[in-house]
Amino acid sequence: MTEPAPRDLRALPKAHLHLHFTGSMRHSTLLDLADEHGVRLPDSLREDWPPLLSAADEKGWFRFQRLYDLARSVLRTESDVRRLVTEAAQDEAAEGSGWLEIQVDPSGYGGRFGGITAFTDLVLDAARAASVSTGVGIAVVIAANRTRHPLDARTLARLAVQYAGRGVVGFGLSNDERRGVIAEFAPAFAIAGRADLLSVPHGGELRGPDSARACLDDLHADRLGHGIRSAEDPALVGRIVEEQITLEVCPASNVSLGVYATPEDVPLRRLAEAGARIALGADDPLLFGSRLLDQYETARHVHGFSDAELAALARGSIEGSAAPSDVRKELLEGVDAWLAS
Repeated sequence: MTEPAPRDLRALPKAHLHLHFTGSMRHSTLLDLADEHGVRLPDSLREDWPPLLSAADEKGWFRFQRLYDLARSVLRTESDVRRLVTEAAQDEAAEGSGWLEIQVDPSGYGGRFGGITAFTDLVLDAARAASVSTGVGIAVVIAANRTRHPLDARTLARLAVQYAGRGVVGFGLSNDERRGVIAEFAPAFAIAGRADLLSVPHGGELRGPDSARACLDDLHADRLGHGIRSAEDPALVGRIVEEQITLEVCPASNVSLGVYATPEDVPLRRLAEAGARIALGADDPLLFGSRLLDQYETARHVHGFSDAELAALARGSIEGSAAPSDVRKELLEGVDAWLAS
């Protein structure tokens, strides 16, 4: 008897909750804009792309951040920003995403675009236009940089609050997880929380389960950016399951940054079987060379997820999102239809 062909993962409706702004850029667009604006890129972002990366030590993280900053420097004009957002939405549509939450720290771009408010206006306008043209719902998560002073995070939290209900759905904390004291960012997250913005800090990857726990205790996280190393602490996993915390798991970046040696080592199945709600994410496709669909392919081919289990991952991404109820309902019905096909 012939085995049925596996279902097409592109046709599986899903939400993408962990995608950074510059990191979403197509490699071809990076090269186009670098040439247009006279930005010299290293070989690792040209001929030898994707770059070999590691964040096992500060030197490795510095190199990763340097490459990210170089990529960001090619965004010089309003049309560059609009191109990035439009192409990100097109790529999501091609991979079956019906909802995208793209994360950005406006302070990294404001100097070139008239300030953090003007830049946020531009991103949100570009997102609205891209959503209309592609059919992908798009929202923004404003993220603070944990390597900067916590007072800067409060400024960004107030900015996020200004746009609550107008395209901004969450407040995050990113950059090197080993830097900064998580509790010192609590006042910024309290500002965002009073406007009912989702708390979506990075935690539980480079530093392990202790940082994931601190994000829950001090920042009242609704989702954990990564959260993968929570698997090392069964009690913490139990809490995550009980409190229905969504883990934004990004297998490709976990391996690229040296958190795990191989894709097989990522404890995706262990977390799924424990009952954790998981939303697969691509993190920074520009630097890791791997998009959202690749994460689902990894779950299928490396971790042996069945179609029913892949559908559960897609449901987790939708249920953990800030998508409006009608969008959520349509996507969840689409997951059921995919599995029934």
